[in-house]
Amino acid sequence: MSVRRLAKDQPASFAFSKDTKKKADWWIGKYPAERKASAVIPILWLVQKQEAGSPSPPIRAIAELLGMPFIRVLEVATFYTMFQLEPVGRTALIQVCGTTPCMLRGANELMATCREKIGPKDHLSADGRFTWQEVECLGACANAPMAQINDYYFEDLTPEILAQIIDDFAAGKSPKAGSYVGRTSSEPEGGATTLTDPKLYDGSAARPIKKLPNSEPAKETA
Repeated sequence: MSVRRLAKDQPASFAFSKDTKKKADWWIGKYPAERKASAVIPILWLVQKQEAGSPSPPIRAIAELLGMPFIRVLEVATFYTMFQLEPVGRTALIQVCGTTPCMLRGANELMATCREKIGPKDHLSADGRFTWQEVECLGACANAPMAQINDYYFEDLTPEILAQIIDDFAAGKSPKAGSYVGRTSSEPEGGATTLTDPKLYDGSAARPIKKLPNSEPAKETA
């Protein structure tokens, strides 16, 4: 894993929003008082949602909230790549999967689209609304190429479709998540091709078990 460091430019201060603090207290309440540091990961996630990133002041606030040294919270934030160490786009964080199945199906072209419409990867767009990244496998290989945008998966993408999705986000719309070729879950394109007979599921193919002639119950043995 490459070294991950906090961004050079940091906000001057941080305060938990009312909603974030309420949720943080709920997470803390799930653990014994002496183990409240166990809530560090979900609270980092909550703060990232509030701040569109996990910069230094929020990390210090989390450390104080949980009674942890700052370095311990920083270790968690820098270890897990789900935590962003510099501000990300408030409209959309686009994470394009670049692992082999997606790469073979056109991930590089998706990244070129992001580069053209947003700018360099891992940095805010000029208007501060978008960030895009290349990430490792997101587990939707059957629907490659795909990207996670904010909290949702957008699958079976083409450069043209992704460009339209970015435009829709920029216009304040909420593009639909999921497959863009009409798949349900990870079934084959065009629909399922096996186990399609309704008799397999409606019970009509089931037959009652017949008792064998002259059969006797099994006897217990010591």
